[in-house]
Amino acid sequence: MSGRPSLLMVMAAVATLSTVANAIAAAPASDLPQTRLGTAINQDLAKRDQSGAARNRALSLREQVARAAEERIKANARARQQETAAAAAAAASAAPGDKAIAPNAQYDDLARIYQAMKPARAALVLEQLDMDVQMQVAQRMRQRSTAMILAAMTPAGAADLSMSLARKTPRRRVVPPVPKPAAAVPAAAPIPGPAMQTAGR
Repeated sequence: MSGRPSLLMVMAAVATLSTVANAIAAAPASDLPQTRLGTAINQDLAKRDQSGAARNRALSLREQVARAAEERIKANARARQQETAAAAAAAASAAPGDKAIAPNAQYDDLARIYQAMKPARAALVLEQLDMDVQMQVAQRMRQRSTAMILAAMTPAGAADLSMSLARKTPRRRVVPPVPKPAAAVPAAAPIPGPAMQTAGR
């Protein structure tokens, strides 16, 4: 009987082992010795956390950039709409004479031709054209060329073209009516004299 452990000793040993196990389980992970595998796992988890945070920041930045670009596009679209509406309103309210001259290749060619001609010859030909054509050509020529051609024109033609350019509308030349020839007055019958009276007797 003396060689066998008593029940009390066995129970005391079990209690001691249980206390040690509980103490080990309750100890924080930082107090436990780190193995190489555990260290590698912790480092890998930390890297994954950092990568996830970086991806989240990149996604957030992309969303901010996309929202800013969308706002700029909307602002530009609103500005273009306002400019178009303002231009349409200005064009509708402007007088016909105030509208800009539409580009026309024919008038541009004529302007270059008359600028290349001598002023006297150009004035002689230009004055025979319609007033609206004269205006279109004169407005496309250099000021010096226009002045020289106006100086070579007749006073009436130069005045009409100058007034049309000032008003920006063609001035129609008023042609005076041609006077009708006066009706011929019938000749009066001759008064019989003494000689004619004697001959009649």
